Amino acid sequence: MACKELFYLGPEGTFTHQAAMEAADQLRPYVGGDGDDDGEITLTALSDVPAIIDAVQQGRGWGVIAWENNVEGYVVPNLDALIDSTDLAGFARVGVDVAFDAFAVAGDDPLNGHGGDEPVIVSAHSHGLAQCKRFIAEYHLRAVPASSNAAACRDLKPGRIAFGPRICGDLYGLDTLAERVQDFDGARTEFLVLARRDDVRDLSSRFRKHGTGEFETIITFIPLVTGPGVVANVLDILRDAGLNMTSFMSRPIKGHDGTYSFIDTLDAAPWEPRFREVLETLATHGIWLKTLAVYPRRERPNPPVDAWMLPQGGVHLDAMRIERDWQTAAAVERELLW
Repeated sequence: MACKELFYLGPEGTFTHQAAMEAADQLRPYVGGDGDDDGEITLTALSDVPAIIDAVQQGRGWGVIAWENNVEGYVVPNLDALIDSTDLAGFARVGVDVAFDAFAVAGDDPLNGHGGDEPVIVSAHSHGLAQCKRFIAEYHLRAVPASSNAAACRDLKPGRIAFGPRICGDLYGLDTLAERVQDFDGARTEFLVLARRDDVRDLSSRFRKHGTGEFETIITFIPLVTGPGVVANVLDILRDAGLNMTSFMSRPIKGHDGTYSFIDTLDAAPWEPRFREVLETLATHGIWLKTLAVYPRRERPNPPVDAWMLPQGGVHLDAMRIERDWQTAAAVERELLW
């Protein structure tokens, strides 16, 4: 692996492009023939995620795809594509801070002096539009999804606006109408770096030889026999093995009502004895399993969930308070029953 091509969602200037640049910096020491000499990683833009997945499955290189955003959640099409892939897994995870600027063609200002009754069109990737709803509402813009934020900036026409990373202004010679127009500061998108499964095993071994001691694993499982308590039993097995689960979600199996795959992120590696025992136990209990990714564990903050972070209209129980105030508990119970 003296040289490796790394495919990302183009054109230049996407958040995926930024993730690819960061991934290349992190992974370059592992590309050399024996891991002692840094290898070369070439970044190549492709038109869409299916093209990235095809290139990786053909053995042409590695790929970077968006995985999860802390505002919009999982990037579901990419999640489904990885579940359905025949010979892919993630081996690295990188994060990119997400901030959007509003751009216009040089010398144009669609926010002022726009004539006609039609609202001004703003384009970005659908996730980008979803993260800039306040700005769209404030200026009564009409949101039109684009294949990527950078493509919206590259293809921007007079009289229209595009949302994109700050670097798109310089890349495509655009004027900045407003900076940091996203609804939430602190937004971040996590990306997975993909390879063929044999390469992932080799790279995991390289990471371990170079001192990486802790890993995370993403697995998906499908109960082949369903009924009351099936998922609860799976979670009990994970708990009893001492496996810390940091994420859990479900996805419908397409075209089959009432059937789901479940996706877990766990603080462990499949080669650990306790994890292998869990996989063997699940398999013998009629659970279909697939490893989606194994990568070096990231340092994650573990902040408390403060009251202001919670959605409106719900309740929570403070055990200390309930023990000394049964009236509070009764009120909460009435609220829950309603």
